[in-house]
Amino acid sequence: MRKTIHSPRRLRGSIEAPGDKSISHRAAILNAIAQGEAAVENFQGGADCLATLRCLRALGVKWDWDSQGTLRIQGGGRFGLRESADVLNAANSGTTMRLLAGLLAGQPFFSVLTGDASLRSRPMERVVEPLRAMGARIQGRAGGARPPLAIEGGSLRGIRYRLPVASAQVKSALSLAALYGEGETALEEPAASRDHTERMLRAMEVEVLSEDGGGLRILPPQRELTPLSLRVPGDISAAAFWMVAAAVHPDAEIRLVGVGVNPSRSGIIDALVGMGASIILEEERMWGCEPVADIVVRSSSLRGTVVEGSLIPRLIDEIPVLAVAACLADGETVMREAGELRLKESDRIRTTVLELRRLGASIQEQPDGMVIQGVGCLKGGACGSHGDHRLAMTLAVAGLLAQGETVVRGAEASSVSYPGFWSHLEELSSY
Repeated sequence: MRKTIHSPRRLRGSIEAPGDKSISHRAAILNAIAQGEAAVENFQGGADCLATLRCLRALGVKWDWDSQGTLRIQGGGRFGLRESADVLNAANSGTTMRLLAGLLAGQPFFSVLTGDASLRSRPMERVVEPLRAMGARIQGRAGGARPPLAIEGGSLRGIRYRLPVASAQVKSALSLAALYGEGETALEEPAASRDHTERMLRAMEVEVLSEDGGGLRILPPQRELTPLSLRVPGDISAAAFWMVAAAVHPDAEIRLVGVGVNPSRSGIIDALVGMGASIILEEERMWGCEPVADIVVRSSSLRGTVVEGSLIPRLIDEIPVLAVAACLADGETVMREAGELRLKESDRIRTTVLELRRLGASIQEQPDGMVIQGVGCLKGGACGSHGDHRLAMTLAVAGLLAQGETVVRGAEASSVSYPGFWSHLEELSSY
């Protein structure tokens, strides 16, 4: 599918971003192994989260949507899952595959996890190796480095493990496995990654202890997990597209309602404010264990910056759209220590550089990031998503800010994480 975009005279409006993808995955998986029913409002309906729900149903979990669109999950307890009669298809969702690998490693049955061609090419050794150290029996292509993954579940033991790279997916997979391990599991990271799993586990009465230096210890629960009903905050990764569009467009004011502002995820706000963006958080409140706010973003004059270090795990998914802001900022922006982007749905360093160049960007690829010189304006042109949802939406934002007509090929990829993206774009552009 192709979408044609023009820069509107102004951007105005108030929208609700879709439910947070990371939280939705975790709410479904953790409630599936709790004892009793949970109601999850604002569950994200993109393709990735639906893949998780389909896998859970194949494992015997009962779930349905009520008349208000709330997801209701009937958890059967930690050992309430059953062996699937077929392979479990994670589609394009790395979160589904990695988190379910941790969950299934502790189950007393056999499972096979696969996905589409893109997912089957993505690396899995970061989760497979520590799970094997816990006693998991996992086989896969390239010695377990590539899916499909065949998991012979069974007894696990707690370990002390330092993740080589900050990764919420790996941390969460090991945290799920720790619920079935003998003895405690201690996890350390080189930098803090998103902490939704830990927050939910504590709310479900699992003993999760913080260690000095940012590590955590998980003790196997002595009783069943308590179901956790919640309202999923708006996804800050989705809101980031409109934050960049509003900050860069010369006549814009956008309110983003009910967005999750968890400090482990809000790096995009810090980066944009550091570049000079006018961003105000209003109506700050808590939705269960997650902080939420309304975010108001107005037209601003941006300057180049450096994005590196502990900021990277807090905005890893937002780097492509932040690159659009850098293209239209004054001066140079350097992004480094972001090599993880090469392991996403596409090589997001290479594809971001390639496609933004088609629109007139002065951007150089680096092994672990990119260097961007502000060019004052982008020029419309033809570009493609490479089947990557975040790149499709990044290019749409670039089109909103470019002179002339921009055509985005593969625009349907946005449905993976933001099914309503194109209608929101039209709504904000129609003033």
